[in-house]
Amino acid sequence: MSKPFTDADFIRQVTEDRNWRIREISDLKVAAKRADTGLQRVLLRALVAICYAHWEGHVKLAARKYMEHVALRKFQYKALDRQFLKNYFLPRLGAISSSKINVEDRCVLLDEILNASEKRFSKVNDDLINTKSNLNSEVLQEICLVVGIEFIGFVERTSFIDIFLLKRRNEVAHGEEVFVSIADLDELASNTIALMRMFSDALENHVVQQTYKLRA
Repeated sequence: MSKPFTDADFIRQVTEDRNWRIREISDLKVAAKRADTGLQRVLLRALVAICYAHWEGHVKLAARKYMEHVALRKFQYKALDRQFLKNYFLPRLGAISSSKINVEDRCVLLDEILNASEKRFSKVNDDLINTKSNLNSEVLQEICLVVGIEFIGFVERTSFIDIFLLKRRNEVAHGEEVFVSIADLDELASNTIALMRMFSDALENHVVQQTYKLRA
């Protein structure tokens, strides 16, 4: 996939990614409704796995494309929202917390932090967009912080993310004989699609309104 140089590039790439995922969820939903009882049971379990896979996949792609889009602008950190500068040092701080460094090295890091506003954001650290193959509400909250999305909009959906979607996906993935009711079909599909839209719509708003820039 090409790089999202322009606003239109970003929106097109994220929209195309979301659309094919929605089509696949919708097609499987229709197939499950039309299937006989035996096949329906299989398709419902498959739908759980597919919904989770597309939820995680879309969040990962949209977040990385957003960070890449901003990085291509090559703004100095002092011109960007402060979260971008925090993101720059998060991996370093994580490494420090798990190892012992002397006072001199700590001072070097502090000097770098104090002088970093003149640097330019031009490279995305993919480790910051890490779904950990387990995109629960806690991991989602961390990703939202990194890309500057307010998590408040997802709070009322945390039970769906953690229990209805992730827990059941894990059960299916681990070969457990979990029962998925046909009554859950619409909720599973519609909520997953709504979550994908919420996440990428928020990023599209950042791009169009250029809210990644430091507010005056």
